[in-house]
Amino acid sequence: METEVLASASEIDFSIWALFWRATFTVKLVMISLFAASIWVWAIYIQKVLQFRRARSRAAAFDRAFWSGEPLDELYDQIGDKPKSASERIFAAAMTEWNRSHRDDGGLILGTQARIDRTMDVAIAKERDRLTSGLTFLATTGSTAPFVGLFGTVWGIKHAFEQIAISQNTNLAVVAPGIAEALLATGIGLVAAIPAVIFYNKLNRDADRITGNYEAFADEFATILSRQLDAG
Repeated sequence: METEVLASASEIDFSIWALFWRATFTVKLVMISLFAASIWVWAIYIQKVLQFRRARSRAAAFDRAFWSGEPLDELYDQIGDKPKSASERIFAAAMTEWNRSHRDDGGLILGTQARIDRTMDVAIAKERDRLTSGLTFLATTGSTAPFVGLFGTVWGIKHAFEQIAISQNTNLAVVAPGIAEALLATGIGLVAAIPAVIFYNKLNRDADRITGNYEAFADEFATILSRQLDAG
């Protein structure tokens, strides 16, 4: 009897594709959703890696131009109304406020330093939002995907037990396919969740570092402007 059961079980296709097609509609929907989420997780990661690499490269290029000794007004004129990088946008925002703070007689309006600092803080916050856009999806996927997969597993096991009750047969050939299909949902959930958590932590840390560099530049630039204010 045991030999017959094992023989019948060995004839069942346990490939991932076969398990998916044998699953119920609800479990299929869970698997498809998790698979789509996994693809989107990788797409966000690749896009962010390229975005961060470009941000670092442009920041390095602007730093070289900023510290080259070229007058700040000339650098501001070169950047124009459409700064290309985050560093240029922060610099342009500060320089715009600096120019607006001059009175007709050439003097400066009171509170210029504080306004420039706030202007750069707002510009940095906007750049931070650009860097971290999309990371919420990674955090959500990392925290919810295992539970979505578990829901699919519970639903699949429920269906498997219903089939056992209907057929009144508990041999391996009847039990194994349903349980395997159910467990596949949990597996796909983990495949989506684990990279999402890893990518979120890495990208969030990289975004903090890049933003920290922007804040360091803003502090240095504010110091330069403060000297000019004190000298005036």
